[in-house]
Amino acid sequence: MTVSSSQKIFADRIGRIEVSATMAVAAEAAKLRAQGVDLVNFGAGEPHFNTPRHIKDAAIAAIEANFTRYTVVPGAPDVRKAIVERHAADFGSDYAIDEAIFTTGGKFALFSAIQVLIDHGDEVILPTPYWVSFKDIVQYAGGKVIFLETNEAEGFRITADAIEKAITPKTKAIILNSPSNPAGSVVSAEDLERIVHLAHERGIYLLLDECYVYLNYAGKPVSGGSFTWAKDHIIVLGSLSKTYAMTGWRAGFALGPKPVISSLSKLQSQSTSNATSIVQKAAIAALTSSQECVAEFRAEFIELRDHMLAALAKIPGVTCTKPEGAFYVYPNISAYLGKSGIKTATELATRLLHEGHVVAVPGEAFGTREHIRLSYPVTKQNIDEGVRRLGEFLTGLK
Repeated sequence: MTVSSSQKIFADRIGRIEVSATMAVAAEAAKLRAQGVDLVNFGAGEPHFNTPRHIKDAAIAAIEANFTRYTVVPGAPDVRKAIVERHAADFGSDYAIDEAIFTTGGKFALFSAIQVLIDHGDEVILPTPYWVSFKDIVQYAGGKVIFLETNEAEGFRITADAIEKAITPKTKAIILNSPSNPAGSVVSAEDLERIVHLAHERGIYLLLDECYVYLNYAGKPVSGGSFTWAKDHIIVLGSLSKTYAMTGWRAGFALGPKPVISSLSKLQSQSTSNATSIVQKAAIAALTSSQECVAEFRAEFIELRDHMLAALAKIPGVTCTKPEGAFYVYPNISAYLGKSGIKTATELATRLLHEGHVVAVPGEAFGTREHIRLSYPVTKQNIDEGVRRLGEFLTGLK
């Protein structure tokens, strides 16, 4: 088949997005690993723990019981019941089963929410640094991203005052990710309540990516869903991936007002249909059983964070804010830009991968130019070896 030069092949919307930077880094690392290169992987955004036994057993039992057919699109009633009851027990929220949907991963919950809420020209406030997919998903929907700069000296913290200044008559939504990927910053309970007030009073939707909500090291985890008086403008986007070490299971959910959830279900009916049936049974086991594993994971992440920070502090010229949650550090490597012909964090991360054999994600993927993201759910031995290689690579630049 021949295509004339004037004939357009692809829809405009696919040109508004890029390949996920974290996925691109993972693919390049996989190529090197296949060639036998020994890499220290600080790129993957997932826990290093195995999925707990009781969750795996529930999935196996579902298979043996032949629970392998379609369920209703938003998820079987029992998985949605488990979601709303877990959230109510932990955060004091008040969602009904028809205000919840189970999705193929938390990312699809986010993607769907933006597709049903954001139209061409709508503005969406997005604090920087941001998770790689937020910007692209908004742009795919035709929305306009309004980047909200945060202060590194203040730990990239998001405040209600900054959010209020960024609001315009075209603001349709605000995206908050707390604790955040990549910087691990946490919106304080006071600021979150003020932001909820701002959004609710002005009819702005607040999209709360809470996939790291249980990995809050600054205090008791807080969810925007606890502000029940503002339910009409809050969409909680959740995931079991980080909380229960279930990244590959693709288990996510959304909580929100019934009309929004109904629209998400409509979109899901024409895209993925129901999330995998056996994963729904595994999710029920995760949400309704003992939460001891969550506490254990959290305690080890804190220990690994502190170990990583102590190791990075030994590299001359590298500075790093102390993350208050999630499982990433976001060191500033600006002291080394301009050396050995390296002009950007992307160039630095590429050479670090090929020459230093350390996997890192460049800051440009998250909206900043002077950082790299390092994911620390690895062994302490891997942290020591990876940071040693990083230090040797950086100090060897001329």
